[in-house]
Amino acid sequence: MIFAIEEINRNPELLPNVTLGYRIFDSCLTHSESLKGALKLLNEEDGTESSYRCAALPSVPIVVGDAGSSQSIAASRVLAPFGIGLISYSSSCTCLSDKREFPTFFRTVPSDAAQIKALVRLVQRFKWIWVGIVAEDSDYGRFGILSFIEEVSKFETCIAFIEFLPPERTRAKLLQVIETIKKSSAKVIIIFSVRDTMSLVTELRLQNITDIQLIASEAWVTSFRLWTAETRDILSGTIGFGIRRAEIPGLREFLVKLHPSTAPDNPFVEELWREVFGCSVKISNRSLEENTSPSPYKPCTGSESLETIETTYTDVSQLRFTYNVYKAVYAVAHALHNLKSCENGKGPFLNKTCGQKSKILPWQLLHYLKEVRFTNQFGEEISFDKNGDPIASYDLINWQERADGSVEFVKVGYYDAALPAGKELALDESGIVWHGPENRVPVSVCSDTCPVGTRKSARKGQPICCFDCFPCSDGAISNQTDSTECIKCPTDYWSDDRRDQCILKEIEFLSFQDSMGKTLTAISLFGACITGAVAAVFLYFINTPIVRANNSELSFLLLISLILCFLCSIAFIGQPSPWSCMVRHTVFGVSFVLCISCILSKTLVVLMAFKATLPASNVMKWFGPTQQRSIVFLCTLIQIIICVIWLVTSPPVPAKNTKYQSAKIILECDVGSTVAFCCVLGYIGLLACMCLILAFLARALPDKFNEAKFITFSMLIFFAVWVTFIPAYVSTPGKYTVAVEIFAILASSFGLLCCIFAPKCYIILLKPEENSRKHLMGKNVQT
Repeated sequence: MIFAIEEINRNPELLPNVTLGYRIFDSCLTHSESLKGALKLLNEEDGTESSYRCAALPSVPIVVGDAGSSQSIAASRVLAPFGIGLISYSSSCTCLSDKREFPTFFRTVPSDAAQIKALVRLVQRFKWIWVGIVAEDSDYGRFGILSFIEEVSKFETCIAFIEFLPPERTRAKLLQVIETIKKSSAKVIIIFSVRDTMSLVTELRLQNITDIQLIASEAWVTSFRLWTAETRDILSGTIGFGIRRAEIPGLREFLVKLHPSTAPDNPFVEELWREVFGCSVKISNRSLEENTSPSPYKPCTGSESLETIETTYTDVSQLRFTYNVYKAVYAVAHALHNLKSCENGKGPFLNKTCGQKSKILPWQLLHYLKEVRFTNQFGEEISFDKNGDPIASYDLINWQERADGSVEFVKVGYYDAALPAGKELALDESGIVWHGPENRVPVSVCSDTCPVGTRKSARKGQPICCFDCFPCSDGAISNQTDSTECIKCPTDYWSDDRRDQCILKEIEFLSFQDSMGKTLTAISLFGACITGAVAAVFLYFINTPIVRANNSELSFLLLISLILCFLCSIAFIGQPSPWSCMVRHTVFGVSFVLCISCILSKTLVVLMAFKATLPASNVMKWFGPTQQRSIVFLCTLIQIIICVIWLVTSPPVPAKNTKYQSAKIILECDVGSTVAFCCVLGYIGLLACMCLILAFLARALPDKFNEAKFITFSMLIFFAVWVTFIPAYVSTPGKYTVAVEIFAILASSFGLLCCIFAPKCYIILLKPEENSRKHLMGKNVQT
């Protein structure tokens, strides 16, 4: 500050013919001393420190300081009623931007609100979604945390814990904070602290907690004194935002020239000499008077020089807060220069008057300070916004250990709030040295990332960053990590094994290429061939008694219908199409009705033939060949009419069935009209029941080859097959449903063929001696 004032006094262009003076008070980082200094600056001294008088005007028109936010709050409340401006170089609490409470407060350090935004951008950049916060229990720490919580709530970042370091710094409380850090899964810790960081870092080292990445607030991000041989295991790789630095020409030369002989009675110089050289200055009378007790320090020789040593006092490589002081002094000088150079009639006050130039009024200087805007020698524009804050800009500082074990504060990026949204933060990630031996970006999450194919499910009673990962259900996918919901696949698609993409569902139907399809086709053709062979045998032996006795015309018609029954099962194989769906159901219905009606007619003939043997019976004239054909024709015609109505109104159509197997599309034939389908099946069942009843009544008729017995057995097999078919059809999935239906058709067809024709073929081919009228009649007589 003194350097800047002297530099301004030597500048002929800034405040010409005006010499700036100063008074300095040490607040000792306490509220009481800060208030005491503010009150002293408000009053003129009359020669003694204990006697003050009320002055008509404050002794100074503006104040630079204090460093701490809490001290600045206290001082600003005292100075504001008098219209005295207070420019702080280090007080960054967001609360001080409230002009209703602190109307005369300004600062050259950015508000914590800007720092918080920068920290949140940093956290977002490296995807740290689970962070812990430790702060000192002060206005700086509490307002910093409140701002951080408010800003971070806009993003998917959670706060693992918040701990405060009390002013009294009790070890019990410190151990409580350490225990919280130890138990937490957060690996990134943000520390808002000015003076309590050292005790925290030291305790972390004692507890051997070295696997955490520290994020520093601007208050300590360039504090050399924290780096020691004991703490470097904790602090190496620390990253944080520091205020912009500058190299002030001539400052080091000014500092090293300081000597007790050039600054007599200066208690700060005496304290500096004791600290740096370990000796006691015996120059000031006050020191001689006060040091009545033996001093633990040896007397200084007077030859000590700051030029011969390197200390933090003479280190001008990290001029950050120092640069803020420099800017604050120049801001006051420019405001005062504008006031002094004001021309009457162009002033900012009532009737365009200028401010009082001979005796500076604080409230007038305050007005010019609000409007000040200039570019300093480093090319930086200095101004204050409506809240008294400067344009926010920070350097991103990384703590890197040198080869000699010392620390180097390396700039690895910057944050500039004046830049467009999204471009405020610039990083050189390759230049960052991270904490830990692996030197890689730390991972700080409550839960690991949910991979593709899963969704996040929040844990009850925990922040949204703590979640479990559950696989997507069948038919749903997530193709991004950390998906909150799974996307349902379209109708014809299904999720793959990883649940990260939808693929076409497998189309399933009973194909001719399937082994089952080939087998059933072969069996169907075999059954048709066997039936044809039986027809050929009957045709060859058509004039033999056993063929003639069993109504050869109906037998041939029955065999033809059985061939159709065998062949209609082939229509059930292959990919369903509109024609195949109509053919398979109608041909099946008509073929079986033709078959059953032939059997029904044969059964009636057997019954009527027995009735005709009774005395005075002429019933056979009503059941001749014409009537038999009519019965078959009429029974079949009814089924044909039902099928035609079915095909006209609501025919069977191909359909995609996903009800039973969601991962597959089962191509099947939808029956269309359920009523018509039930009528077709019901009519077949009705004819079969009539045939079974009539055959059962005729089972005991005396005949060598009583067809009623064989018909009864065939109908029993027919009913057994189709009754068994129903539960098997319902419980069988996919293409096997059609296979069960084909099996029922083939089984019932083989049952009818074997029960009705096998015994006759046996006699015809293997027992030809029994294929005679004499044998038939002989057996009949015995019966």
